Amino acid sequence: MSRIVVFGAGGRAGRRVVAEAAGRGHEVTAVVRDPAKYPALAGSPGVRVVAGDVTDLDGVAEAAAGHDAAVQAAVRMDMPSAEFYTAAARALTGGLARAGVSRLVAVGIGSLLEVSPGVRLVDTPDFPADHRAFSLGHAVELEVFEESELDWVVLAPPPVFLDDSESRTGRYRIGGGQVPALEPPLSFADLAVAVVDEVERPGHHRVQVAVSY
Repeated sequence: MSRIVVFGAGGRAGRRVVAEAAGRGHEVTAVVRDPAKYPALAGSPGVRVVAGDVTDLDGVAEAAAGHDAAVQAAVRMDMPSAEFYTAAARALTGGLARAGVSRLVAVGIGSLLEVSPGVRLVDTPDFPADHRAFSLGHAVELEVFEESELDWVVLAPPPVFLDDSESRTGRYRIGGGQVPALEPPLSFADLAVAVVDEVERPGHHRVQVAVSY
């Protein structure tokens, strides 16, 4: 079994990744800014909860030391998206390299997928302006990953609200760089299945790919 460090472990995607990985017998380090807010994580078998900030390079290196792979599922809504994702991506690429962790699986956003060759959804005329800045923050993250030597993959679910129930079918489909069909919405639980599968059996390298039903 592997040792996996999950940044953003308290969020909707992150906590499902923690549960999925621990349920398969992996040792999981769940990184959150305030462990006191996540007592359920601390009570999970095989899970160690630590305080940390994904934008802090030294903290990332310390949390990731001794692990086989890392997952980035952290989101911050209290600071500009580009600022957060730039800082997080730089801290991850630098910190994971220092810790000797080469595999990174990140949760992306479907609005950066293409609706036609060379045209991302975020760049279409009718894309909501209030969501554009958040999407472009993810785009900056991709640029930083591309400049690194990490073996990374970004899994981008469809650009709709994901199913926040605990529904886990164990099935999903990995596509290319195009926006997939939007129905039904992918559940966070099945997104977590895809994330942990990419940790266990890396099938995509240094690329953003769609994940859907």
